[in-house]
Amino acid sequence: MQESLKDKFLNDFEVNQNIAHKICRLYTSNKNDHNDLFQEITIQLWKNYPKFRGDAKFSTWMYRVALNTAISLYRKSTRTIKTHDISDVEFKIKSEDYDDTEEQQLKALYTAIRSLNDIDKALVFLYLENKNYKEISETLGISEVNARVKMNRAKDKLKKILNP
Repeated sequence: MQESLKDKFLNDFEVNQNIAHKICRLYTSNKNDHNDLFQEITIQLWKNYPKFRGDAKFSTWMYRVALNTAISLYRKSTRTIKTHDISDVEFKIKSEDYDDTEEQQLKALYTAIRSLNDIDKALVFLYLENKNYKEISETLGISEVNARVKMNRAKDKLKKILNP
């Protein structure tokens, strides 16, 4: 029996939803903004899912949509996230509980990462997710060489922030 588009999306999303949570953690500083951004990323993923061709892994495509959503929302506003009403969506996604205490030891690193520009944040995030430079360049739409150069500069910036 063929899996419906909705069922396939739900399965793909549930398996990879921690990607969205991690991006929300990088681009927000409180639980309400985190939840709002997570909702907006979910909506953008669902709206764009019919365009997902499967040329790349779902997780790579999800990184790209989620990062673009986070970056564009913050560029368009002054740290205020505009969200869509999800009440018209007819399905429920089981959401993992977001446990902020689990990541307390990373607070200093996340604070430092938040001070970087949007592209550097995305680069560091993908690097911390153990993505190779080929995957990083594909996700961000830049050359592999450019990704390496930008990553080295971002590392230098983080070292200066964390070790003044």
